[in-house]
Amino acid sequence: MQLDGTIATTFTFRKDGFDGELKEYHSKGFVQADPSNAVWGMQFVWPIKAEYLIVHLDDAYTTTVIARNKRDHAWIMSRTPTMSETVYERLVQQLGERGYDTSAVVRVPQRW
Repeated sequence: MQLDGTIATTFTFRKDGFDGELKEYHSKGFVQADPSNAVWGMQFVWPIKAEYLIVHLDDAYTTTVIARNKRDHAWIMSRTPTMSETVYERLVQQLGERGYDTSAVVRVPQRW
């Protein structure tokens, strides 16, 4: 955590595939006043803050689902590049139960 109460975050990915250009975004996270600490604001460009919700986090901190109340984006994430089909399907089902369009979910292949 920074002195101003924000949390520095880094998003690193390869654009358009495994061999794509390496991209890195630096943003600031703001935990909203909520007892669960599950409601965040993320700022990629000042002064705009986007809402992100931690809608799932397993007990071992190995899988998480981040989503938005607008139901326009959701991310299923894992600490490892592989996730069992059973776990993945359960998380997609949970998104559907929350009102997200699960037909729009795209499973992105991962590798180390």
